[in-house]
Amino acid sequence: MNPPVPKSTFHTLCSTTASALLVAWPAAAAPAPGHPGAKVFASMCAECHGKKGEGVANKFDEPLVGTKGVKALAKYIARTMPEDKEGTCVGEDADNVAAYIHDAFYSPAAQARNNPVRETLSRLTVEQYQNSVTDLIGRFRPGFDRAPGKERGLRGSYRGVARPLITVERDPAAFSKKKKDGQRPKVNFQRVDDQIAFQFGAASPDREQLADEEFNLRWEGSLIAPETGIHEFIVKTENGFRLFVNNAKDPVIDGWVTPGPQVREEKRSVFLLGGRAYPISLEHFKFKEKSASIELRWKPPHGREEVIPKEQLEPQGIRESYVLSANFPADDRSDGYERGTTISKEWDQATTTAALETVAYVDANLETLSGTKSGQPDRAEKLKNFARTFAEAAFRRPLSDEQRQQIIEAQFQAAPTPEIAVKRVVLLALKSPRFLYPELASQGVVDDFTVASRLALQLWDSIPDARLAKAAAEGKLRTREQVAAEARRMVADGRAKTKVHGFFHHWLELERAESAGKDPKAFPGFDETMMADLRESLWLFLDEVVWSEKSDYRQLINADYLWLNERLGSLPHIDYLMAFVMFRLAGITHGIRGRLARGNASSDHAAA
Repeated sequence: MNPPVPKSTFHTLCSTTASALLVAWPAAAAPAPGHPGAKVFASMCAECHGKKGEGVANKFDEPLVGTKGVKALAKYIARTMPEDKEGTCVGEDADNVAAYIHDAFYSPAAQARNNPVRETLSRLTVEQYQNSVTDLIGRFRPGFDRAPGKERGLRGSYRGVARPLITVERDPAAFSKKKKDGQRPKVNFQRVDDQIAFQFGAASPDREQLADEEFNLRWEGSLIAPETGIHEFIVKTENGFRLFVNNAKDPVIDGWVTPGPQVREEKRSVFLLGGRAYPISLEHFKFKEKSASIELRWKPPHGREEVIPKEQLEPQGIRESYVLSANFPADDRSDGYERGTTISKEWDQATTTAALETVAYVDANLETLSGTKSGQPDRAEKLKNFARTFAEAAFRRPLSDEQRQQIIEAQFQAAPTPEIAVKRVVLLALKSPRFLYPELASQGVVDDFTVASRLALQLWDSIPDARLAKAAAEGKLRTREQVAAEARRMVADGRAKTKVHGFFHHWLELERAESAGKDPKAFPGFDETMMADLRESLWLFLDEVVWSEKSDYRQLINADYLWLNERLGSLPHIDYLMAFVMFRLAGITHGIRGRLARGNASSDHAAA
């Protein structure tokens, strides 16, 4: 049973198109060259009906199309054709020309062959592809996409030796047992720090417990990426450190060996998808240096360099996410939002490179992802189950019996090992049109899985998560209330907020604003820092309009305030700037509303 939800309701906001030919009727072969009816048609019919039955002006200008069978068509020709010469095309000639006309251009099958229906299909945009692959791998890592908690900051573990004047009896829980050789006991305690920006100097992080000369610190938790793009991480310290971002094994920056006592700054860029949390940890130690300090900074996309704010940090850890590094050609934006109006060699090569990169990652992490180890008796079966689940998640619906045989069983039968079969299935799934063109998987049927796929694309730029896929499998996406309940859950996810930010980024033409430059004499203080502050001010305002309990889109027009920090509030021309921003918001909103009104009027007229 199909859900009573209009198909148009779920078209993706960032829909991109690529033409595909869909035949509405069963295929029919064209008449063979030298067909006996072709000569009859050319001599007796083409003058009035055209060489291909297209019609001739001022004679018989209607095309020769219909639904009659060959016998009925032959009787009609024998009785009425040719005009003014009725009765001259009968018997075998009528049968032959009827068969030729029927197969060449008259029948529905011939019409479908000669004039195939062109239907636009959404292909994945670059961001949709990246998010979908990340969530495909994440399907096998439960908890990787958990919602961040309310507490902010990173959890710090402080280790070192006790200060000389502190005894074990003062705080037994904080110390290990005192050794017989008279060494001072070890100290180990934890606390949550809002930010990592410390200037310890010659002292220790805790003057009541830790000795000054030696200590080891580790902060860990999650980092929330505000938007998709390159995030530059910066560590400033005079001591040894290691920074890990979305990878617990290999540090993003390894500065464990210190070159000298001077403060140094090391940087490294990492591509992250917006609206997601990533595991992060920073290790720092002092070993008899004269002083200690540590700062963890970043420069997010479209932002300024700053100490990572506590709003982007969470003390609870999270599992790592797989993020593609393959480069894609930019999506077409000539007519608004990103679209796939062309399928270039570069795009096809990029999807192949990304698929091969993912195959390599799956192969390297196969035991963790599939939940099996080498030598286990049921390993082959578990690997086959992993491959099937991967393909079904990629296609956004269960495999049919035919698909299961072609994509799963055939690969495991032909491959020399189950591991190679898994690699082949992953490659097949990621290069399949059913993954790259989401609408193909439904084959024109709007069912629960179609609804789930469109919800995920529209709200998350991704595939359905396990919960949404489960709702589709149980037939729980068939009523307005059921769909609305899932949509409300999904809107609360950070990925939806990031997508709304992307909408406003394009709608308000922030690309132009970000490249703006001002004369520093005429506009003192108009620099990268102020641009970042203005951007943050705008996001705070828009988030309040969209996400607060008093959410009201009319505030985009009626609001008479903006969020300011101390730097923005001190600017001499801030009143003018505020007026301009509000005018810009109101103007664009009126323009959009006018276009929507005209669009609705056109739709009403068309419906009438």
